Amino acid sequence: MEVIEAIVIADADGKDPAAPSSVDSDKTKAEFIWTLQATWHLVSTRLEMDQAFDQPVCKKKKLWEVVAEKVNAKLRESGVTGITVKAYECDLKWRNMLATYRKNTDRARRLGVASVHWEFFKAMHDVLGKSREEIEAQRQAKLSGTRVGKAIASKRFTPILPTPPATAAACISRPPQDILQLYMELQERKLNMWAQQKALEERKIEAINNLAQAISSLAQTNSPQTSKDGH
Repeated sequence: MEVIEAIVIADADGKDPAAPSSVDSDKTKAEFIWTLQATWHLVSTRLEMDQAFDQPVCKKKKLWEVVAEKVNAKLRESGVTGITVKAYECDLKWRNMLATYRKNTDRARRLGVASVHWEFFKAMHDVLGKSREEIEAQRQAKLSGTRVGKAIASKRFTPILPTPPATAAACISRPPQDILQLYMELQERKLNMWAQQKALEERKIEAINNLAQAISSLAQTNSPQTSKDGH
């Protein structure tokens, strides 16, 4: 049984949470130990506040402080005392949880959900696995009953058609007579090339004939001289 987990070593500001700081020296005094119970409290609290974290304008640091307060309250109710979790620790732990969730999501796509055995996957996937269409449908449903939603629904929008390209007139096909004229010109060029090639071949043949006649004449001229020398 394989469980994929990942670790992200960075806090909300991109710094090492284990490094000592003069501003917040209590971070190094006692690091919080994430038990299974504490992790479940974090997951449930963070998922309940997911819409608040998804707002385009929100102070994440303040939200993580609220998460830490709620997790500590749940731990006290469970009888865990003596140590409290801090906002930056919740943020870092959630980053690790998200990294593990994404890896298991990829595994579920490739091998099926049955191949994922991580205990937090289903709870996180029920909230984080929603498609954009589902989120948009929920937003529209919430907005439909409000004054803003009714105002948007009453609007009538005129569709903006795309402007035809400026070169459309240049793409008009040529009339048939132009195509015929072009065809005739091409045929005439082919005939001219053929005539030139024929004339060149005739010149070659004429040169060969002249050379043959010259050789024959030279042979006839030398033949009498050879016979005289023989007598």
